[in-house]
Amino acid sequence: MPLRIPGQPAPFDHLTTEQKQTLYERVSELISENRRQLFDRLAPLRTRHIAVVLEDIYQSHNASAVLRSCDCFGVQDVHVIEKNNPFNPAGDVAVGSSKWVDYYRYTSTADTFKSLKANGYRIVATLPHERDQMITDLDISHPTALVFGTELTGLSQEAIDMADAYVKIPMYGFTESFNISVCAALSLFSLTERMRSDSRLRWQLGPDALLDLKLHWAAQTIRDGEKVMKNLISTL
Repeated sequence: MPLRIPGQPAPFDHLTTEQKQTLYERVSELISENRRQLFDRLAPLRTRHIAVVLEDIYQSHNASAVLRSCDCFGVQDVHVIEKNNPFNPAGDVAVGSSKWVDYYRYTSTADTFKSLKANGYRIVATLPHERDQMITDLDISHPTALVFGTELTGLSQEAIDMADAYVKIPMYGFTESFNISVCAALSLFSLTERMRSDSRLRWQLGPDALLDLKLHWAAQTIRDGEKVMKNLISTL
């Protein structure tokens, strides 16, 4: 999985758009035509308008299922808070999706939220709250970071206090809550469907971000991808 370090420049940040395009053309020679076509088709469908935050998830199958949902719904970024529990997705559940979704690792909820807010995100906690609203009514006109808590105890009080809004999913049965992976899948379906149908929202990645994404995907595809990329960059 492409791990991004908060505050650290991406490997291609120092390159111009033209250099990135040249690099992608060169690395494309090392991957199949089918894979190149897949990258070109899927990259414009990815978004960072909706992001996911996971606070202290400890069951590997839940972590993997959330990653799989993010990939399926085109949500590119997952922000992982590891205060007590390491984030350890299980590959058999993720079914390869961990290659295509970026995640950012933190040890502090406050630092995570501050970083997201500094980048224009509205923090939305997923839990019943006196000021909550249905997920279907949530305003997504601004970039939205959807926060999910640990399996047994849910979100920390710190996360609840720092959130900008609170959402819940309609339920009509005796059970009081959904499993976290189910909650994430339902929430992402609702938000991304509304996002894509709203022509006013600029939810797609810009040209540079698209190239960066395809370069990262290419590095995941080829053998010794990181080393190959570094060698190719040195020739630009």
